[in-house]
Amino acid sequence: MAATKKVLGIVLAGGEGKRLMPLTLDRAKPAVPFGGHYRLIDFALSNLMNSGLRQVVVLTQYKSHSLDRHISTLWRLNGLFNSYVTSVPAQQRLGKRWYLGSADAILQSLNLVYDEKPDYIVVVGADHVYRMDFEQMIEAHIASGAECTVAAIRQPISLANQFGVIDVDPEKPDSIREFLEKPEHPQGLPDSPGEVLASMGNYVFTADALVDAVLADGERADSKHDMGGDIVPYFVERGAAGVYDMKHNDVPGSTARDRYYWRDVGTIDSYFDAHQDLISVLPVFNLYNDEWPIFSRQDNMPPAKFTRDARGTLSTVIDSIVSLGSVISGAHIERSVLGARTVVESGAMLSDSIVFEQSRIAAGATVRRAIVDKSAIVESGATVGVDPELDRSRGFTVTDSGITVVGKGVRVTRD
Repeated sequence: MAATKKVLGIVLAGGEGKRLMPLTLDRAKPAVPFGGHYRLIDFALSNLMNSGLRQVVVLTQYKSHSLDRHISTLWRLNGLFNSYVTSVPAQQRLGKRWYLGSADAILQSLNLVYDEKPDYIVVVGADHVYRMDFEQMIEAHIASGAECTVAAIRQPISLANQFGVIDVDPEKPDSIREFLEKPEHPQGLPDSPGEVLASMGNYVFTADALVDAVLADGERADSKHDMGGDIVPYFVERGAAGVYDMKHNDVPGSTARDRYYWRDVGTIDSYFDAHQDLISVLPVFNLYNDEWPIFSRQDNMPPAKFTRDARGTLSTVIDSIVSLGSVISGAHIERSVLGARTVVESGAMLSDSIVFEQSRIAAGATVRRAIVDKSAIVESGATVGVDPELDRSRGFTVTDSGITVVGKGVRVTRD
């Protein structure tokens, strides 16, 4: 396929990520750390690279500095063979305005398509956690004759109102009959009445058809200029939209437990839950699949270190991930994920939490069911996540489910 057909990858990375505040207060959503030393965008880019795509543009917009730096320092390919991953900021080629939506982002960046002249275009989101072989999806798209193919994953019908749902034609189960946005009463699948197909936000387009679609969409005053809400329905109305069921995607090294894992981490709760999926003995999402690696920054740092404290108290770390450069000294850590260069001192108790890089949990501090952003300090004897009302009074975000978020660089004092 790659030898005869040219494919351009477009990663949509311009969203604000309001529902992930305050983690997105100072960074773009795709740049939010995940799993210790990854960024959310690393999952999309790793899938594209492992699938053999070598021309990839990342469309950025909001607070993109750390994202641009991450892409430029990590995702450097050999330009000798026209291989590249490059971030492209909003260029305002069609006037002094920001992107109005994901489809408008592509419309305003059509110069990239015209320059590359691809046969097919893969469009993916930048903030989902999953593994997927896009080459298999591209081959299915070509074989189907569709102009647009939407990747979909099976979800219980009870969760349909949380997703964009693909209603298939029972006579042609690979053809989209209607695209439903968070339906309350959808029909189940012909072969599985208790399930629906949820859009993963990943698409394959025949290039000329996508160009025509976004140009037409750009002329519509009633459009929200959204890929899922406007462009996919455009192809559905033309009878040119197909669906690719992830059950057909066979990723090397995947297990029965994580083969069809896909998580939209667009909220604090879903972001937190996705981390819990990493740390079980048999993880729901396995970071240790060497056949389909998730690539990320590899800094020159020492290994993580676990020591006794001055009184000889052992460090205990249970069901947790601890990143490079971290030092744990006589502390207790359970069901948690720690970023690089994290320090947890004597007598500190850390459970069910996510701590970003370069943060410090000082002696005797307690952190429960919390997210602690980069370079934050929880002082000796201070608590986070123990008293939700106290956390709210300090100005911390506390979700309805009781997850406390400490912002970047914040110092938490003992009250």
